[in-house]
Amino acid sequence: MNSTFDKLDIESLKSRGISQAEAERQLSAFKTGFPYLEVLEPATAKHGIMVLDEEERKKALETYSACDRRVMKFVPASGAASRMFKDLFAASDALKNGQNIEGTPGRKFLDNIRKFAFYNPKLYGGLDSLGMLDATLSERGLNYGSKPKGEVLFHRYGDLSRTAFEEHLVEGALYASGKGIVRIAFSVSPEHMESFRRLFELVRTAYESRFGIRYEVSFTVQSPSTDTIAVDENNRPFRKEDGSLLFRPGGHGSLIRNLGALDTDVVIVKNIDNVVRESLVDDTVLWKKILAGVLLQLADRSFGYIHRLDACLDPKECHEDTVALCRDITGFLESEFCVTVPNVSPDIMPLYLKEKLNRPIRVCGMVRNEGEPGGGPFIVRDADGATSLQILESVQLDKSDPGTAALLSAATHFNPVDIACLITDYKGNKFNLERYVDEQAGFISYKSYGGRALKALERPGLWNGAMSNWNTAFVETPLATFNPVKTVLDLLRPEHCSE
Repeated sequence: MNSTFDKLDIESLKSRGISQAEAERQLSAFKTGFPYLEVLEPATAKHGIMVLDEEERKKALETYSACDRRVMKFVPASGAASRMFKDLFAASDALKNGQNIEGTPGRKFLDNIRKFAFYNPKLYGGLDSLGMLDATLSERGLNYGSKPKGEVLFHRYGDLSRTAFEEHLVEGALYASGKGIVRIAFSVSPEHMESFRRLFELVRTAYESRFGIRYEVSFTVQSPSTDTIAVDENNRPFRKEDGSLLFRPGGHGSLIRNLGALDTDVVIVKNIDNVVRESLVDDTVLWKKILAGVLLQLADRSFGYIHRLDACLDPKECHEDTVALCRDITGFLESEFCVTVPNVSPDIMPLYLKEKLNRPIRVCGMVRNEGEPGGGPFIVRDADGATSLQILESVQLDKSDPGTAALLSAATHFNPVDIACLITDYKGNKFNLERYVDEQAGFISYKSYGGRALKALERPGLWNGAMSNWNTAFVETPLATFNPVKTVLDLLRPEHCSE
């Protein structure tokens, strides 16, 4: 037994469902780091990103309209909105220290306080600047400094206001309904579970009545077994004051397990803060249906090829030219998924191609890069010599390499996290999504705890390394479909503010 962990450590690991071998693997990752990916070129409209014409969009919509597969919307909604309000915390601290906040985001917030959907004259009336910040952030008021972003009031409609959570209920009714049932799963933190449940029960009847549907809303929690060990600057396990190990959430990539547990075929993934006022939602609804339609078209073609391969591999059924079929499949993989097949022996090519086809599929919307944050679409070289489409964050790329830096500067699109997924295979069985994770696509970040520096391990991101070995297609979508709220001032944008 490795002496890195003592008996109490092992019990702590066990209580979270983390094996000692996994803990040792994490420690090793801190020491060795993660390799940079071999990027060949950015995915662009010329190569790697589909730009659909009117007829292609129409066919995709028709395909989705005729869909008989189960559809569910999945919304990562974990965590508090503290980062959204960090500028207000800074302004509050400055005012308490007698500092001037003119020209700061905090001052802009206060000057526009009446425009926010959560403004209530009964709460804010008569308060000075510090009082209004306190009423927004602390439990004496709205407590937005601790609440999850999904519970923040985003949009005002006359005398009523809606949370981000409610806007996803509205969206779901418009593009994720099957036989009158709208199925949505939200990933939430354990401490926020009950407040989300209360919010849903408070509003569900009104939305079900309005849209003539019934919601099946579920809440899923990131498993403690996906937490990762923190280390100190010398890569030794970081220990709290009482000597116990410090664990940290493994990042949104840990949600691949939650995604795989959903009882559905098609999953539409969208972040909690990427919503708009209902009057502007038409583009969002249209393109969700288009992405899902393209997904289903690609799945039907993939599964058709697999069935034909199965027949070729069965001596009793074989009646097709296997070489010609493999040639067709190779062309399909390259044209639709940018998967170029390496030199493979002809006798194993059918099995190789079946393995390449029989994978989860995702179709990801990509918007033109106009300075918004987000990872980018690239074509990379895989470990087996093939190529594939990947969504990469800058931390996964060696920016010190001139060639890689040039590829980054040549990128034309970025990832708004707008994804349609198929998580069942050609026989209707669920894929084990954890099989398709690239464990070498994680990264190390630098944090602190109690004033002490530490290193944290992030698991491969949900739409990065966690979906690395899926078959991926990119579709250009309009910028109007991407309206994230990263800071509270984003709520003053026209997409969110009616004034």
